[in-house]
Amino acid sequence: MVRKHEEKEILAQASLGDGEAFGKLYDEYVGRIYNYIYYRTGNQHDAEDLTARVFFRAMRHITNYQDRGLPFSAWLYRIAHNLVANWHRDNSRRQEVALEDDYRLNSGGDLPELSLLRTEEQAALLQVIQTMPEDRQQLLILKFVEHLSNAEIGMIMDRTEGAIKSLYHRTLTSLRAEMRKEFPGQFENNHNGDS
Repeated sequence: MVRKHEEKEILAQASLGDGEAFGKLYDEYVGRIYNYIYYRTGNQHDAEDLTARVFFRAMRHITNYQDRGLPFSAWLYRIAHNLVANWHRDNSRRQEVALEDDYRLNSGGDLPELSLLRTEEQAALLQVIQTMPEDRQQLLILKFVEHLSNAEIGMIMDRTEGAIKSLYHRTLTSLRAEMRKEFPGQFENNHNGDS
């Protein structure tokens, strides 16, 4: 893991064309950027392709990067966000479901019925999330997949921390309502909770 003060030095070297320094940045962030893109596209092959494009674009434009108090990862997430938005626009006319993107059962000794029910809930949850506005999808991915704080999410989405908290609350309220429609009695009993 690269520390913040080390990252500044690595960025300076990368902006001077040091490929090894850029490789360190790549190694540090490729997994996070791939996860973000995968959850936005739902397709392994497209996620791999778009991740490669993010880093190619970042490498080409690293000399334009300026430290304005935002982490370098925020710049990468913005590049990824723009590429995913273009991908969605280009693919809006056709819907694909990749064969390898099945829902894995994490039984841990559960009865098959419980594993199947959990898988159905996860599938329904992902389906509901994919119908949400783009900013809410991005928020959920950054919060629950990348485990970023509201402040970090605010930097990436170019919003205040308070605006992120508000969007988060509205998103969870909307998500909870949609899941109650999908699983009327069951969702309310098993998922009381925080907002």
